[in-house]
Amino acid sequence: MEVVLVEIKNESGRTVVRVYIDQPGGVSLEDCEHFSRRFSIALDVEDFVAFAYVLEISSPGVNRPLVKEQDFKRFLGENARVRTRRPIEGQRNFKGKIINVSEGRVTLESAPDKQVVIAAADIEKTNLIADLSIGRKEK
Repeated sequence: MEVVLVEIKNESGRTVVRVYIDQPGGVSLEDCEHFSRRFSIALDVEDFVAFAYVLEISSPGVNRPLVKEQDFKRFLGENARVRTRRPIEGQRNFKGKIINVSEGRVTLESAPDKQVVIAAADIEKTNLIADLSIGRKEK
């Protein structure tokens, strides 16, 4: 089991601590419940969050966030949406196929024969783009 991402957000007047978890083969509701019980105890014992909060444990879902360089390597060939901290060639939002990850840089193919190289340090947020199409194989 790995922690993919932890977010602390104010939503509708309450603080939400949202933890995304994953493991090979995916995450079940039972996995989330088990992790929630153990993580909640650890938070309370260590007093990491010094204010009232609601704890949410979830799988990363189909639009999985990519946070670490290893995440990008795992999903080579997949489509992603990337938001950068600063503009690159006048824009901060990119969509494309992850075609290379090396030396702290991610290369996206945003169109045929068009690539953008983004330094990992410049990435603010990345999510996979879910392919929800239902393909039928013709015989």
